[in-house]
Amino acid sequence: MAVKLKNVIEAVAKEKNVPEEIIEKALIDGITAAVKKEYGYKDNVKVIFDKDADELKVLLKKKVTPFVENPKRDVSLEEAKEIDPKVEVGKYIYVPLNLEDLGRIALNAAKEVITHKVARVEKNILFKEFKELEGKIVTGTVRRFEDGDIIVDLGRIEAILPEEEQIKKEKYRVGDRIRALILKVLKDGSYPVYERGRVKRIIKPIDRDKPLVILSRTHPNFLRKLIEIEVPEIQEGEIEIKAIAREPGERAKVAVWTEDKNIDPVGVVVGLKGSRIQNVSAELSGEKIDVIEWDPDPAQFILRALSPSNPKKWRLLEDEKRIEVAVPRNELSLAIGKGGINAKLAHKLTGWHIDILSEEDFERIQQLPRKTAG
Repeated sequence: MAVKLKNVIEAVAKEKNVPEEIIEKALIDGITAAVKKEYGYKDNVKVIFDKDADELKVLLKKKVTPFVENPKRDVSLEEAKEIDPKVEVGKYIYVPLNLEDLGRIALNAAKEVITHKVARVEKNILFKEFKELEGKIVTGTVRRFEDGDIIVDLGRIEAILPEEEQIKKEKYRVGDRIRALILKVLKDGSYPVYERGRVKRIIKPIDRDKPLVILSRTHPNFLRKLIEIEVPEIQEGEIEIKAIAREPGERAKVAVWTEDKNIDPVGVVVGLKGSRIQNVSAELSGEKIDVIEWDPDPAQFILRALSPSNPKKWRLLEDEKRIEVAVPRNELSLAIGKGGINAKLAHKLTGWHIDILSEEDFERIQQLPRKTAG
């Protein structure tokens, strides 16, 4: 019995975004597995999809006998001659199978094979597609909430924005548009969330037949990519982002640099009247962003990182990767920042430990004897 399947194959291929050849092979493999299961065959089965005739044909290799004892393996000479008039008793011939002769269990087995094979190919295609987007920004729709995590619809797949990767003060509703960085794409397995160096919890895939996509709005690279979108000079290589430090949703520091002496990297990144950096800040719910110029001299870089304070004196302890800086007593709170945020970000940005002292304490400490090595 011929079964017309061309339209079905095209529809499934389009729905799954899988090549038609894959669907055809999965169909052939599924029917082959079902027939072998039903008839107990190992190799005596042929399944052919005739594209021109738009037909699926199933053929069973049977032995031509004068008397049929086992219909699953034997065919009468009379029936065989209808296929090949020259056939003789004792020879083998491929006989068309009516698919209606397959039992319900066998057809269900075929369906399982087809579903599994198509799902596996679709998973591989999705993984490759989204793995190439890892580290880039995507836009999706908030679909639902699960234990503090936000499930985001990216079109062909649902991604997870973990609670730990969300800006705390942001609130979303189902249907809201959301932008985020694709932090990690895993083909198999789960995603561990760490806290203080230990695994806090494990995020499992939403659908085991699809890759696990983890999003972030708190990662420094999300800020980096947003700035790159706003500042074409960075994309063109004229300006480089050297370092980023963030307290997501609150404040960030970005160090920029250029080899071109005719370019003001800070001014270019900030934009006319702050337009460029304000667009980035708006995307991050008002996160205040300090843009500073990177300097190969660690002391100068650190002093700039402490902006808006402006230390006049310092002492660099390179062996300890530490610096002592002096600011007027009335500027201590400015240099340290509310809750220590300015000093903390300067430390993250530069990688140096920073001791912020009043000018009086700085002078007093300089008078104290220092330990010497040896």
